[in-house]
Amino acid sequence: MSTTTTEATHRSAEEIGRTAAGPRPLPPLGATRAVPLPDVEERTLANGLRVLAAHRPGVPMVELRLRVPFAGDAPEHPAVAELLASTLLTGTAVRDRIEIDDELAAVGADLGVSVDPERLQIGGSGLADGLPDLLAVLADVLTAATHPDGEVARERDRLVERISVARAQPRTVAREALQRKRFGDHPITREMPTGEDVAAVSAEQVRALQAAALVPGGSILTLVGDIDAAAAIAQVEKAVAGWTGAAAARELSPPPPITPGDLQLVHRPGSVQSQLRLSAPALRRDDPRYAALQLANLVFGGYFSSRWMENVREDKGYTYGAHSGVEFVPGGAVLGVETDVASDVTAAALLETRYELGRLTAVPPTAAEVDAARAYAVGSLLISLDNQGGLASTLSALAADGLGIEWLRAHPARLESVTVEQVAEAALEFFAPTAFTGVVVGDADVIGARVRALGGISDS
Repeated sequence: MSTTTTEATHRSAEEIGRTAAGPRPLPPLGATRAVPLPDVEERTLANGLRVLAAHRPGVPMVELRLRVPFAGDAPEHPAVAELLASTLLTGTAVRDRIEIDDELAAVGADLGVSVDPERLQIGGSGLADGLPDLLAVLADVLTAATHPDGEVARERDRLVERISVARAQPRTVAREALQRKRFGDHPITREMPTGEDVAAVSAEQVRALQAAALVPGGSILTLVGDIDAAAAIAQVEKAVAGWTGAAAARELSPPPPITPGDLQLVHRPGSVQSQLRLSAPALRRDDPRYAALQLANLVFGGYFSSRWMENVREDKGYTYGAHSGVEFVPGGAVLGVETDVASDVTAAALLETRYELGRLTAVPPTAAEVDAARAYAVGSLLISLDNQGGLASTLSALAADGLGIEWLRAHPARLESVTVEQVAEAALEFFAPTAFTGVVVGDADVIGARVRALGGISDS
């Protein structure tokens, strides 16, 4: 009896991907599969709270998003609001911090609180069967949070330390400089209080702000999950019956429109990197041209295969990442263009950024570029909605803009119907270099001469 052994041969990835005639062709993209979107039940309760609920099965969970308009003009408002958010879940008249955590954990739930100049948000999730318990805890902190003196003191010290660390970060410096350049002294610019302001906040101020500003009128609660929508709204109504307010929550006023102009050079001594932040007016979601703007933005710098990314990252190696996108603000929207680069290539990166903005207006996107951007826009939207959390966050944001599920259902079709000519028109209107202003943050002693030589730069 004889045995024959055949020695196994292993092909490399390059060999697998090639044929005798050359590289194997990629198969064509198939049709994008639609993500079914549920109906949304909506009701405004007697206390003014607007409730949205949607049945989205798949996992036995429910996602919760509460948005409370939370604007304030007082200089100390950002500091007090941050401490309110930090201590909201630390105790009520009947539950201390540990009891709150235990009750949430018993139904697989969690809650988190954040605040910015526009809104206070409470978000979380839990087992769908535990929704009444989750709502009971939420209602308790909304109506009876005590913000204990000891908890406020502890969170105040932690917040001062976090602010100190954050303010040393280049991205924080750049963001604050950009906000001031775009919106002046409007309250929207007060995204982070100073450590000194936080250190001066008392527990009494926090409790007073809760009583005056954390109110249901004008607030929006969104629930998405394996729930009966009508029953869930009834559970909300029962849970928050005691949450009342004398006036509606305060919406942030629209900031002033962006004025195109020179970029401001912001000196950051000793910095080895520079932050480029450019901004221009944009469109809100309900504008008929928004889909065209969205695709023009993707072609420019909105995803990895964009023109700007290909230039400054893949070709020149100036940066690891470059991104552009639309940011929504009260009453409007702004376009943002941002990247971080080494100091020695700051001027070169700015030159290429301006070049790509000009090229998008002078050499409009091709049909192939628009089709690739369209496929990405539709696909990424559907992926973001294919889970309970993504849908809940999107519905909450849309509701704040006066839009709903029908806008969401129709948006893929809007993207599909945009023509190459419409994208070119949006590119010409919104990406012209003359439409922008912004900041360049870095060591002016190192980058200043070359950056100023490009023109359109003013010193801070």
